[in-house]
Amino acid sequence: MKEFNYYNPVRTIFGSKQVQIGNILKADGHSKVLLVYGRSSIKKTGLYDEICESLKSADIEFTEHGGVSSNPLLSHAREGVLKVEDATAILAVGGGSVIDESKAIAAAAASKCDVWELYEGKNPADALELYTILTISATGSEMNAGSVLTNEKTQEKLSFHSHLIYPKVSIVNPALALTLDFKYIAYSAVDIIAHVLEVYFTAEEHPKIQNRFCENIVKSAISATEKILENPNDINARSEFALCATWALNGLTSLGVGNYSFPNHMIEHSLSAIYNVPHGAGLAVVLPAWLKWFYKTERKQTKRFAKKIFKKNSAYEGILALEVWFAKIGAPVTLKELGVSGKDIGMIAENIDSVSDKWELKHEYPLKTLKKILKLMK
Repeated sequence: MKEFNYYNPVRTIFGSKQVQIGNILKADGHSKVLLVYGRSSIKKTGLYDEICESLKSADIEFTEHGGVSSNPLLSHAREGVLKVEDATAILAVGGGSVIDESKAIAAAAASKCDVWELYEGKNPADALELYTILTISATGSEMNAGSVLTNEKTQEKLSFHSHLIYPKVSIVNPALALTLDFKYIAYSAVDIIAHVLEVYFTAEEHPKIQNRFCENIVKSAISATEKILENPNDINARSEFALCATWALNGLTSLGVGNYSFPNHMIEHSLSAIYNVPHGAGLAVVLPAWLKWFYKTERKQTKRFAKKIFKKNSAYEGILALEVWFAKIGAPVTLKELGVSGKDIGMIAENIDSVSDKWELKHEYPLKTLKKILKLMK
């Protein structure tokens, strides 16, 4: 096992405590916040009214910034920075996309820099405190220090990381996801599994405790997803699902493994930047194809995965089982299902290649290799 440092300052409140957000903000000394949310879902479910009432009851003023898209956009984040004014905190109500854009706004507003500078490598000097109320579990953004944003003009989808953008408080209430269309649960399940497996497969070392931890998260995510499919009102399954999502990307799975990478996310980010496909849907296409390329050079870990997760005897059988499971829960597994033409493979590969140096993967994934992997998605 490699040496490591681990830091995670997020206070996570698990359960139906969103009504307390006004008092939490007041206790922390805030009197005005920027309320960030997505489209219309929180208003349809009544959550918006509940949050507004909580803020008003605690004498918390708020300015609104709604309309965050599923792939949050640079232009919209810039609009959010302009709305901050004298707010001292950001309250993000939504899924990972809302939280990611809120992190961008929090850092850019406090650092007095353009939002995109952060994604091009500028370290933020400061950030407004961030509070989150999670409505869909998938990205783990509620308990990590990363943010992803799409520059729609350049068709680049990039990330930045800073300890300054850890949320101060995250409220995770699995019941808030009860009204979601199941396809979003399916896409979220894929995202959770991809977060875990990218570390699991690409890590420099594979400590037994981390192998087992990763495998248990994947198996738990699969089990919880199937239970939700059978009974959407199974709150225990939804709770386990939510915890899987948080643990998948809060830093725990990578402790002691040394170097690791996220090539699947690098590839998928180009798909969603160009075609605006849902992130989890894109990963469902990318991950099995990448594994069909990857397992030929890393048979030991892929064979272990096949045996531990799907009780298969060979790595390839395990990969096929994962692909079948993705299809079973309603996720796409080919570019065609995403609405992407196979004729675009060269253009997609070039887009990935143009940002691969920012992922520190340019040497490992040259243009020729990217095209090979993309052809396995047809």
